[in-house]
Amino acid sequence: MLKILGIESTAHTIGVGIAIDEKPYIIANERASYIPEKGGIHPRESSRFLAEKAPEVLARALRAASTSIDDMDGIAIALGPGLGPSLRVGATIARALALRYKKPLIPVNHGVAHIEIGLITTGARDPVVVYLSGGNTAVIAHHSGRYRVFGETLDIALGNLLDTFAREAGLGPPYVVNGLHVVDRCAEEGSKFIEDMPYVVKGQDLSFAGLLTASLRALKRGAKLEDICLTLREIAYSMVVEVTERCVSHTRKREILVVGGVAASPYLRDKMEWAAKHHRADLYIVPPEYAGDNGAMIAWTGLLAYKHGVSIPVGESYIKPRWRVDEVDTPWRI
Repeated sequence: MLKILGIESTAHTIGVGIAIDEKPYIIANERASYIPEKGGIHPRESSRFLAEKAPEVLARALRAASTSIDDMDGIAIALGPGLGPSLRVGATIARALALRYKKPLIPVNHGVAHIEIGLITTGARDPVVVYLSGGNTAVIAHHSGRYRVFGETLDIALGNLLDTFAREAGLGPPYVVNGLHVVDRCAEEGSKFIEDMPYVVKGQDLSFAGLLTASLRALKRGAKLEDICLTLREIAYSMVVEVTERCVSHTRKREILVVGGVAASPYLRDKMEWAAKHHRADLYIVPPEYAGDNGAMIAWTGLLAYKHGVSIPVGESYIKPRWRVDEVDTPWRI
């Protein structure tokens, strides 16, 4: 039985997961997340939090799996994309463990890991992937040995849009409460749409910056907050569904998989269910436990990679803050 330990530290979460190559596949998934008291995430403060919490999270993961690092066949590490200071925390820990325990070091792309954990936990086989998180928004499908980006945000990501508006409107942090984003929750009390809000889709690409600006302007001129949240939510989610539909039509795939931290929204799910039914496709949404950043997705993707000969010398394990999913070979999917 192959056993891989994975470390995630690309932004505000330090996660440690352990994966094996037989059911139940994931035997540990522990994490701790930095939540600022006010404002957005500051990379230096976040990285300090991750470094302080890492030993505790690692110990919890090993206890949960009733195992030790000696039993691991390899150490997988998310080398990007993400925030440089945060990435260095996980990379430093992974390098130290690999050297101390003489284990192979396995490089993992954070975005690819979101996709792979979605596939193994939902049973999807060859979907159009809708990747939605704080730093990423893209529609992706696998072709010729790599995940190909068919469309993506031209500026800010969907998660960034929601979090930034929530912060400026005084709705957070925290931005997610009991699995529901505060903008989604606020929108439940909305009763009408704000006029003249931008909806920007260009082919399979989309843009959220103008929607954020218009929403903040509406807030300043005294529009009802709940109505702004309703309008923002409906426009943003509809844009995502439109580019998803275009990708499904273009690729002729019959599965849609939604992954990433924003995947948990029930309102987005409703819209995606409609789109899937319209295109006679099956809809899969990653379980909430694996939607946000987590170590299990790094461990599982690291296991897939290691089984196909992927590893990296410690001296070459540089972080890659802008590492795209379409730059990663996926020999396990060829």
